[in-house]
Amino acid sequence: MSLELVEPASQDIPADAAKWLLPTPRGALHGFSTPEPGPAQRAVQALLSAPQAMELARWRQEHDRNGRMLQQLQEKQWVQLLRRQVPAPDVRLGDFAQHVIAPLSGERRAVLASDSGFCLGHSGLDQDLAETLSAAAADYSSFVARQARRGWPGAQRVAFHNDPDMLLPEWSFVPLWIDGSGYWLVLAGEPLLNNLAMVELVWSIRLAGARFAAPL
Repeated sequence: MSLELVEPASQDIPADAAKWLLPTPRGALHGFSTPEPGPAQRAVQALLSAPQAMELARWRQEHDRNGRMLQQLQEKQWVQLLRRQVPAPDVRLGDFAQHVIAPLSGERRAVLASDSGFCLGHSGLDQDLAETLSAAAADYSSFVARQARRGWPGAQRVAFHNDPDMLLPEWSFVPLWIDGSGYWLVLAGEPLLNNLAMVELVWSIRLAGARFAAPL
């Protein structure tokens, strides 16, 4: 079941009228885009840590005591205010390909891979190509790490073009870091990242990780 907000995202809802907070697709993408998140990213990540949207009052108490973080995140368009509660998506890890990652690709061809090269799910392409792209993602993870050690952090994302005009990418590699683990979205054609599926994907991975984590 795909994530469907009972109330569309709106920047016009005043904070005193809203009771819950949820990341926008942009917020989910940026909030989990680095291995070492800053304060704003950690504040966004906290919103996807429970089986339902976080209460605004609780979030402000834990992450916005000076009263400026909410305004900062709204200016970045990273969060959306809600009048009603929203449950987490009921999506199993094995259902990612069918329900989550396909809408993020303009061609509905996509792969979700670990940064070690393991194919976690794919849609619209055969298993061999999915595994080849997952291995490429692992190779690119190594490349990113080498460039960062050399002092260039700008190698984190990449798009490959077959068309000499470079109008649209053939494949885009988008990294995510969720609870200390690295993932790659490999998307064919136009990447459609401003999509609620991005929130659903990150939320599902976080909840699945909490559900299946080994006890301490």
